[in-house]
Amino acid sequence: MDFKKFTAGYESYGTDEKSTSEYEKGVTNVDFEDKKFWEHWNDENSANYKKLEEFIIILAVCQSIIIEKKKDGTILYNANSPDELALTNAARHFGYGYIDRDANGNIVVHNTKTGNDLLFELLNVIEFNSARKRMTVIVRNPAGKILCITKGADSHIIPRLHLG
Repeated sequence: MDFKKFTAGYESYGTDEKSTSEYEKGVTNVDFEDKKFWEHWNDENSANYKKLEEFIIILAVCQSIIIEKKKDGTILYNANSPDELALTNAARHFGYGYIDRDANGNIVVHNTKTGNDLLFELLNVIEFNSARKRMTVIVRNPAGKILCITKGADSHIIPRLHLG
């Protein structure tokens, strides 16, 4: 699977075009092209910026990636599925790279825009399985807010959404 398209807020991003972007060494399973996305993402005053930031952080945090650090400094992600690899590498490509777990197992994400590391205190994980068809993490974000983040098959997520 390659990461090509997504929706954040009321905006859809991505095209069917082959990407002309250069990817950081180690980023795989991403083939994303969309000028509108980069315009919105590079303008903190754009109407959809906060939704984009929330979405990208979710991609970086809701995962069970194992990191492999090469001698040359390259970080490779090892994932249980190509889907998880694509989602987490997309977050990395967009500027929020999962870089480590701390001594307590908490998730450390690097924001390349600010150069800061963000610590998400991992409170609980409900692993993906074939019956649930979704994964859930419960974290405390750097602002102290507790978030319940779920990713998975649309057929299992959408029926559980309260749209109102």
